[in-house]
Amino acid sequence: MNIKIIGVGRLKEKYLKQGIEEYAKRLSKFAKFEVVEVPDEKAPEQLSEAEMLQVKEREGERILDKIKDREYVFALAILGKERSSEELAAEIDKLATYGNSDITFVIGGSLGLSEAVLKRADTQISFGRFTLPHQLMRLVLTEQVYRAYMINAGSPYHK
Repeated sequence: MNIKIIGVGRLKEKYLKQGIEEYAKRLSKFAKFEVVEVPDEKAPEQLSEAEMLQVKEREGERILDKIKDREYVFALAILGKERSSEELAAEIDKLATYGNSDITFVIGGSLGLSEAVLKRADTQISFGRFTLPHQLMRLVLTEQVYRAYMINAGSPYHK
């Protein structure tokens, strides 16, 4: 299994990097895991709707360049389907069983994901209606992917 997280922007916070590294190390027993960062688009604080769309489109192009045709893509989106940890675990297990060995999760920048990325995604997933910094979301997502593998392995980690 190959698990990839594509995120917009560089992760600067040491504590977030350390958390992701810890879960990545744990995940290495189950899958090849990588985080791919794409540059965020520099933009002023106040943007018009058209400028916001342009920023998302440019970031979206960078994201799409990192996705191969064979990858099953989960786009993280507020309007996506919420899943429990058990449901995510079952979905990952099912994908592996039916030959989808390349799974990619996409986290957009502060403005979200472009329409092109959402269309490329095989499914959209939501972690609720909370707004979380996209850097923190990388850590939360990495832990949930690890948790999914632990659930599928029958480990008591999930309890």
